[in-house]
Amino acid sequence: MDVMGDKATLLETGRFVQPADREDPGAAAEEMRHRLAAEAGDVDSMSVLGSLLLRRGDLDGAESLLRAATAEGDRAAANNLGVLLHQRGYADEAAGWWRVAAVAGSAAAAHALGRHHRERGDEPAAEYWLRQSAEQGHTLGAYALADLLEHRGDVGAERWLRVAAERGHREAAYRLARSLDRRAGAERTEPSPRAGRGDDAARTPADEAEQWYRQAAARGHRRAALHLGAILERRGELKEAGRWYLNSAKDGEARAACALGFLLRDAGDEESAAVWWLKAAQDGDGNAANALGALHAERGETQTAERWYRAAMDAGDVNGAYNLGLLCAEQGRTAHADQWYRRAAYAGHREAANALAVLLLQGGDAAGAEPWFSKAAEAGSVDAAFNLGILYASRDDEGAALRWYERAAAAGHTDAALQVGTARLREGEDQEAERHLRCAAGGGSAEAAYRLGMLLDARRPPAGPPALGEPAAEKTECEEWYERAAQQGHRRAQVRVGMLASGRGDIVEAARWYRKAAEAGSRNGAFNLGLLLAREGSEPEAALWWTRAADAGHGRAALRLALLYARRGQLAQGQRWASRAVDLGPAEVSERAGRLREALRQELSA
Repeated sequence: MDVMGDKATLLETGRFVQPADREDPGAAAEEMRHRLAAEAGDVDSMSVLGSLLLRRGDLDGAESLLRAATAEGDRAAANNLGVLLHQRGYADEAAGWWRVAAVAGSAAAAHALGRHHRERGDEPAAEYWLRQSAEQGHTLGAYALADLLEHRGDVGAERWLRVAAERGHREAAYRLARSLDRRAGAERTEPSPRAGRGDDAARTPADEAEQWYRQAAARGHRRAALHLGAILERRGELKEAGRWYLNSAKDGEARAACALGFLLRDAGDEESAAVWWLKAAQDGDGNAANALGALHAERGETQTAERWYRAAMDAGDVNGAYNLGLLCAEQGRTAHADQWYRRAAYAGHREAANALAVLLLQGGDAAGAEPWFSKAAEAGSVDAAFNLGILYASRDDEGAALRWYERAAAAGHTDAALQVGTARLREGEDQEAERHLRCAAGGGSAEAAYRLGMLLDARRPPAGPPALGEPAAEKTECEEWYERAAQQGHRRAQVRVGMLASGRGDIVEAARWYRKAAEAGSRNGAFNLGLLLAREGSEPEAALWWTRAADAGHGRAALRLALLYARRGQLAQGQRWASRAVDLGPAEVSERAGRLREALRQELSA
């Protein structure tokens, strides 16, 4: 009768309160058979019938039968009698009967007795009985023992979690997965070589964690489904990740509903995303409330956005206060922005501390901004580290500025890498300069790409004239960096690309880049475009670009105009541009323009 007794250990499941199916004729006939046998004194039938009545909730009917069977030595009945007494609030008497059954070899009773002792705070006794239960193969006993050992920080907990998980205990599978997941996170910085796909010995903790998450999730564990979805999302398996998020969200897991919302938003389904964020936010998820706030802010619905940011803050998400600060700053409500930034910053939000410092700096309070920049930078804010560099540079403390720029650059800040690269160029440390400029240029900095092009250009040996019939040289790396900067609108790079193209004899390409630079306001671009046009016989158009360059302060362009007008016989115009060239320089231009001006003056006075 141990089997029946084990099935009737229902402390955790609560199944004993569910009524039996009275409509099943077979079950009714079976119950009647046991009732008749029990009345005739059959101990096994007393135990079985008592178990049936206990599960039905008929405690009075069950108790007399279970006591009678227990008196005859039936250990299953003793265990179930303990369950019944525990329900009635007689915990100590229940423990006595569980002890009787456990001593007689009932794993279920040993589990119940171990739970009883743990509730009383007697951990040594709890461990003894739970271990007895677990070692007899009782799944709940193995899980309860693992829980006790894990609470104490005992490394043996994982073994019993694994035992329970292998026997289908979904919470054990989830907790085992969490343990393995944490271990995988700790080991992630030390990757080990992997063997073939079929080699079980090469399975990493991360692989095994996924397996147990999957098993628990398949059994309806909503948090396991959430973590499994996150693993799959990180791996790029978005469709399957979405299915597990959906399962978890439908079971009431707010974080899964929030994650599902982000997946849908990234897939372009903003309306469905908002539905799941709303569900998660209503269930108290601050991240979802922030997402809703951002969604409404993007649509210009600032009052609704503010309401959701406040809901996020009320849910304990400090991002809500930070986002409220951003919203107020965008609306020009500086005092309110300061208030919300401070609230988030005092709660440890590093980007709020940086934003507060920027706000103070914009208001002229550099002394008040510095400690907030420092706090944010020390907490890991890359932008704050860069801003500290700017702050120290404004005070001419180049050493301190460079230290903060280097810190930000090491974390991948593009503008900081440009500053470090530029500083290393000034110091003549070309290798270090190149390394930082490559980082900044790779991050999208047009200025860094231009400076890197200049650095590489300076190393190139001067190219001789191509031999007759020799194909044009391929573009060098420096030209590729110039072009990258030029394509981002960098005017000096555009001029440089034009010069290199002109050197290759590609006049059309050179004119295209000179024109881009000139139209963007580059006086060198306008001057070079004028030279190109003049060589091609378009002197009137060349004069227009030289005029634009000269008006912008280009001395050589002014001299070209003076010579042009002198050749045309427009001496007064030529003299005026010659005087302009004298004023603009540089020295050699001023000298030539001065001689030309004097000659024109004499010609005019003759």
